[in-house]
Amino acid sequence: MIIEGRNPVREVLRSDRSIEKILVMKGQKEGSIQTIFGIAREKNVIIQEVDRAKLDELSETKNHQGVMAIVSEYEYFEVEDLLNEAYSKNETPFLIILDEVTDPHNLGAIIRTANISGAHGIIIPKRRSVGLTQIVAKTSAGAIEYTKVAKVTNLNATIKDLKKQGIWVVAADMDGKQMYDIDFKMPIAIVIGAEGEGVSRLIKENCDMVASIPMKGQINSLNASVAAAILMYEVVRQRRV
Repeated sequence: MIIEGRNPVREVLRSDRSIEKILVMKGQKEGSIQTIFGIAREKNVIIQEVDRAKLDELSETKNHQGVMAIVSEYEYFEVEDLLNEAYSKNETPFLIILDEVTDPHNLGAIIRTANISGAHGIIIPKRRSVGLTQIVAKTSAGAIEYTKVAKVTNLNATIKDLKKQGIWVVAADMDGKQMYDIDFKMPIAIVIGAEGEGVSRLIKENCDMVASIPMKGQINSLNASVAAAILMYEVVRQRRV
């Protein structure tokens, strides 16, 4: 697998991922490239200088910034690993569930916000959902290296299991209760639906509550990653208080 861009490559070098080599465009010596060189040398990672044409050929994002890393595939975790992440830190579980989010930019942005807001992981379905691709990694700005993602066969079954373990599951939907009136200090899993489609009916019926984001403009919907970010930071706000 190829990781593209300066921030993602720097973060993968700082993580425990297995790295085959770093590809750097010939003549690139300035700025953050020096940091990448330094970490790579400390970890004895091979650095190979190549022509820009080679990087352009390999690039999926078309925004490689003159550097790539050839790495092992991303590891998916179990839902229990996400919960143990919370319990090992003596923190109240805080999970994000994505219902058929297929845009890699949205998934990457959600992973980035999940990491920054302190969420303990993300759950995605195996079918009708984007996986951990190069574009997701690039959009996450390196957060993919630190945020656990679990892939499950059946979201409804997973939600039922979480509820049995004391996790309250809240779907994001414009017809729900205002998010300010929901207690996010309890063990929580927030469900975000696909753009245009929203959270599917069966998933919503299986949730404990439905939360809405106040909207005062002429448009009545938000990008999936923006909606997720707003709700994640409502969790942060309430838990800080």
